[in-house]
Amino acid sequence: MEIRKATQQDLPALMDIFDRARRFMAQTGNPTQWRPDYPGLALMEQQIAQGVCYVCTGQGRVEGTFCLIFGPDPTYAVIEDGAWPDDAPYATIHRLASAGRVHGIAETCIRWCAGQSHTLRADTHADNKVMQHLLEKNGFVRCGIIHLANGSPRLAYWRGEPSR
Repeated sequence: MEIRKATQQDLPALMDIFDRARRFMAQTGNPTQWRPDYPGLALMEQQIAQGVCYVCTGQGRVEGTFCLIFGPDPTYAVIEDGAWPDDAPYATIHRLASAGRVHGIAETCIRWCAGQSHTLRADTHADNKVMQHLLEKNGFVRCGIIHLANGSPRLAYWRGEPSR
């Protein structure tokens, strides 16, 4: 598997992956995390232009995608029912999704992200048991609850080594 920055030419594959991800989330007990138009073409065009969207490819096909965004995430400034282990600089993984054809896409993407930033953060919906399992399986620990800009709560995760 290879990871590279997404291009505008990847948009049809990304939209297909997000459609599949919404169906998969609904089938696994998480029907409301991503509304029908999320993440949407405009957001993904913007994130590709900003250079923060990546694709995981194999045998000439896009098998997965994620965004890796460096720097403070405003939604992570306040955490409830817990705490971040440290205030070290971090990168946040957003919109991790798979085409569903290849096993291990999440692990491949998370391992690559860990090579880019010593400290990672991520969040997911309380109903997204699959993502919670994948994050924990790949070295993330649950730290508390954050709220998105619209007020929706998310389970907050961290991976790294606490700074001393």
